[in-house]
Amino acid sequence: MLSLVRMHAFQSGRGPLSPGSRAGLGAALVLLAIISGVELADGRWAHYVALMVAAPFLAAALASWRVVLGVGAAATAIGSAFALAEPRTSLVTAVNVAGIALATGIAAAVAAVRQRQAEQIAELSKLAAVAQQAVLRPLGPQVGTLAVAGRYISSTATAEIGGDLYEAIDTPYGVRMIIGDVRGKGLDAVRLASIVLGSYRHVAYERADLRAVVADLDRAVARNVGDEDFVTAALVEERGGTLTIVNCGHPSPLLLRRGAVIPLEPPAPAPPLGFMPVVRPRVERLEPGDRLLLFTDGLGEARRDGEFFPTADRAWRLLGHGTVGDGLASLETALVEWVHGRLDDDIALVLMEYAGHSSAVTAPVPSWEVGAAEG
Repeated sequence: MLSLVRMHAFQSGRGPLSPGSRAGLGAALVLLAIISGVELADGRWAHYVALMVAAPFLAAALASWRVVLGVGAAATAIGSAFALAEPRTSLVTAVNVAGIALATGIAAAVAAVRQRQAEQIAELSKLAAVAQQAVLRPLGPQVGTLAVAGRYISSTATAEIGGDLYEAIDTPYGVRMIIGDVRGKGLDAVRLASIVLGSYRHVAYERADLRAVVADLDRAVARNVGDEDFVTAALVEERGGTLTIVNCGHPSPLLLRRGAVIPLEPPAPAPPLGFMPVVRPRVERLEPGDRLLLFTDGLGEARRDGEFFPTADRAWRLLGHGTVGDGLASLETALVEWVHGRLDDDIALVLMEYAGHSSAVTAPVPSWEVGAAEG
């Protein structure tokens, strides 16, 4: 986690100095050396001692309070040495040396407050990681007969989880997957995402029809949100080589087949969960080697200099090689490079691959899918 790496740089500990403390100490010592050199070159009178007050504050920006105290003590000692070397110690020089000691105490207090805040942020980051593992369980590498991988890309280093969600489970009705995006951010979005996933993990095993699953999820969302809150979602079922998709206001999945990228648009638009969506399934017959990418709108909105990431144009080259996990890793690398590491929204990704079914295995096809699949 990037946030933990950054926070670790500010923690003092009892062992070797952290990278942040080393950087702060080094910068402060260089500053003291420069001021001392200028003072020595100027002559016997201490004209620049007051500048040493900057050394403890410079260290406080990065280092622990213990390092700041050490830097301040060194600055005070050096200033005192220059004061005593004067032919006659002036009142101004004495005040300047006292100012260095006072500044050291203030800088140490500032460093202690900053360090305590950094430790609190690091602890919150750990809690966020635990929440992510509880809400978004790892996918794959195999779910039923499908190879599946999931990936969550946070838009900020300190935010480990938001309102994007995904799940893939093997049910009596085939492998079922969901990907969704909760409107808004923060704890409320995380709470609603957990409600949707909790409901889905239950009803996906109970309902034979994906439209019934959508109805159940819609009621769960409606009971827990305000009038302006909603969840976009796409639900996918693979059964016996038949792919069924229902879409509730979510970006359409992309089917990757023999070098082509096919957006699987719904037969008719439907509103998000929370607005009583009436969905019409889209049905496709899968071929061995087909891959399906599910994603949230953060991928479609990723851009640099006003130009959006060309997902459809690059999807096959990025996602069509290696394992499904390799494909998602390539997509994330290309995406982060495209936006220069600055995303505007979190992104959830799920990639699945259909290897084909043995001819000896016959899986029932839902009655509402037969006509569509044959057509």
